[in-house]
Parts: sequence; C-alpha cells; structure tokens
Amino acid sequence: MSGQLLAMHGWAGDSRAWEPWRAAAEPRGWSWHCGERGYGPLLPRIPAWENGSPPGRRGVLVHSLGLHLLPPAVLASADAVVLLASFAAFVPSGREGRPLRAALAGMEARLAGGQAADLLADFLRQAAAPDPADLLPPGPGSEPLTAAGIERLRSDLDLLGRVDRLPAAFPPAARVLLVEAEDDRIVAAASRAALRRGLPAATVWQIAGAGHSLLRAPLIEPVLSWLEAP
Repeated sequence: MSGQLLAMHGWAGDSRAWEPWRAAAEPRGWSWHCGERGYGPLLPRIPAWENGSPPGRRGVLVHSLGLHLLPPAVLASADAVVLLASFAAFVPSGREGRPLRAALAGMEARLAGGQAADLLADFLRQAAAPDPADLLPPGPGSEPLTAAGIERLRSDLDLLGRVDRLPAAFPPAARVLLVEAEDDRIVAAASRAALRRGLPAATVWQIAGAGHSLLRAPLIEPVLSWLEAP
C-alpha cells in the first residue's frame, strides 16, 4: 500500500536531509511532501496533505523535534507515524532534567550573544556523533545564517525546552514506529524511555552504534516497507 508521505525535520536541520527518502519513496508510488522551518537559506514551508490525491495511507516521518513542529491537523489525520530519534518531552522530569535545562539555557545565551554559527557547529557535531559531522547533509550549519533564521532557531529552542508530552493531536489509532539511536547524545535515555511508555503499542527499533542523526543507519528501505505493510 502507498499513499502520501509527509516529513518534518528537527531543530537545526532542514528539508534537504530527506532527499534520499524522497528519491526512494516516489518510485514506490508514494506522493512526497516536506515541511521546512527556514533556519537556513530555504524558505519556510508549512507541511500539508495534498487534497484530491488517490486514497491510500497517510504516513508521517519526523526527526527529533519535528514531531512537535507539525500542524495539529496534519498529525491528527495520519494513519502511520515514524518517529526517528524523537521524544514526547525533550527534558526529562525532575532532577534528571537539570543538566539539559542548563544546556538549553546556555544555548539560548549563545544565540542571543551572536554565536549562532558556532552553536550550530557544536550542536551538529554532537548530533552526528559517534559519526563525523562531515557526513551530515547540507543544512543550516553549512551556510551563513540570516536574522530571520536565527530568530526561528531561538523560538524553536524555546519550544524544545517546553514540550512535555505527546502533541494533543497525536492520532491514537495510528500505527507507530519508534526508531531509537542507542548512542544518541541529544535525546536523553530517560526521554527515550518515556516515549516508549507513552506509546506502548508502538513497534520499537533500537539502532546500535547510531547517533542522533542516524547517519549510517540503513533505514530507508526497511521503514518504507514497514509503512507499506498491511
């Protein structure tokens, strides 16, 4: 079964990261759509389903914060959701969350202090690790940042610290696939565990040796096959 696939990147990323997914999905009959926050040179684009498309599955692919960047109406009408290195709450509750809250405050201060480019470089190195950052696709960290892009980064960094549960629009009847990066240096183990508890019926794939950006993980074909399964 095919249909429409809609993808949303996370903080400090952009839609170019999904190009290998698009290139694999379209020949299999999927109609492909991407959201874009516009942190870098690409214009912001609100993701939306294509009206009048042939009937079929509506699948959502999100990386990291991308789950919380989708319009509620888009997420609510999905019947399959793939969460790549994602979370319900980024900051764990209680004492476990204190180091992350301090880190987010430091990132906010660097953005406000004119250090956006250096901040992105540091963040992307951690997101890529244990793989080298030069394996990352082109993105906002590859080009000069605009004032508008920096403001979007700041706004979404604030969102990152505030989200504390699954979006209210999360479709309760959707099939769900959780793809966890076991060596993730961005999403805390406690946050990954909380997401599993919040979605007890989800299928869970734990990818050994993979970092937050899942750079070397051979995921595209297996994920598309999972989406196409009856």
